[in-house]
Amino acid sequence: MRYSPEALTAFVETVAAGSFSAAARRLRKSQSTISTAIAHLEDDLGFTLFDRSARQPVLTAQGRQVLGYVQSILAASARLDELAVSLSDETEPRLTFVLSDTLHPDVLEEMLYRFDERFPHTEFECLIGEEEDVIDLLQKERAQIGLTEAREHYPTDIGATRLPMQTHMAIYTSAGHPLAAQTRINADELHGWRELRLNTYLERQPTLAQGPVWSAPNYLMLLSMAVQGFGWCELPCALVEEFAPAKTLVQLNVAGWPRSVAIDVVWNKRSPPGMAGNWLRHYLQEKADPGTSSGRKGPPIRL
Repeated sequence: MRYSPEALTAFVETVAAGSFSAAARRLRKSQSTISTAIAHLEDDLGFTLFDRSARQPVLTAQGRQVLGYVQSILAASARLDELAVSLSDETEPRLTFVLSDTLHPDVLEEMLYRFDERFPHTEFECLIGEEEDVIDLLQKERAQIGLTEAREHYPTDIGATRLPMQTHMAIYTSAGHPLAAQTRINADELHGWRELRLNTYLERQPTLAQGPVWSAPNYLMLLSMAVQGFGWCELPCALVEEFAPAKTLVQLNVAGWPRSVAIDVVWNKRSPPGMAGNWLRHYLQEKADPGTSSGRKGPPIRL
C-alpha cells in the first residue's frame, strides 16, 4: 500500500472524533503522533485534508472526497485480515475473552459448555470489564474478543456487531434501605442518597455526580455493595436474579425503569480472532435473548 495504514486510520478517526486530541485518545496515541501521521498523508496526496484555521480541524473539499475512499480501503483491509485468519484454518492455543456482567448468566454457562466441546485444547481466559476497559484491552491486544454495552461509535481499529440479545437493567437497593419502603420514587429523589456507580478504569468523560457516590469497575462488585446496604445502583436484572441472596435486594419503582440495553460483541480489526474466537463471536451473534424464553434453568441444552 502506498499510503501508511496508520495515517489512514488517524485521518478517519480524526474525522469521527472531531479533533486530533480526541482521535489520539481513541487510538491510545499521542496528539503529535496523530498530527504527524496526517501531515505525512497530506504530503503523499499533495493537498491538505483539514482546514486548521478554526479551533477544531474541518475537512477541506478534497478531504471530504478522500474520506469515502479511505474508509473503503480500511474496511477492505479488515476483511482481508479476517479472510486470512479463516483460510489459515488454525486454532489459537489461547483465547482471552472480556466478559461484561451484562451477559445473561444462562448464556455464559451454555457458551462455556459449547466452547469446551468444540475447543477442548484451547486455553480459555476470561476477564471482567465494562465499556472503555473492554476497548482498551482489545486495543492493547491483551484480549481478542469482548462484550460491551452497545454504543454508536467505536475507534476505527475496533470491529463490532450488535447481538440479538438485550440486557434488562433496573435500579436496586437493599431490602433494609429507606428507599425500599417507598412505593414510587421520582428520579430526582435518588440523588439525596448514595449512588453506587459503574466507573471503569479508563473513564474518559466522567459525569458530574448529583449526590454522594461510591463506585466500582464492574456490576458484580456494585451488587455486593448494594446487598450490604451502602446505596442504590443500576444493575442487570439477570445478574441480580443469579447472584443476589433471596430477598436481599429490592427493585425500585422509578419512572423509565427497567430499561433494555443492547450489547455488542467487539474485536480488534488489526489482530482478528482465530478459529476459536470467530466461533465464539458467531455463537453469540446467533444466540437468542434468554428473556424471551421460558426461563428454563438447569444444564445447558445439548444440540
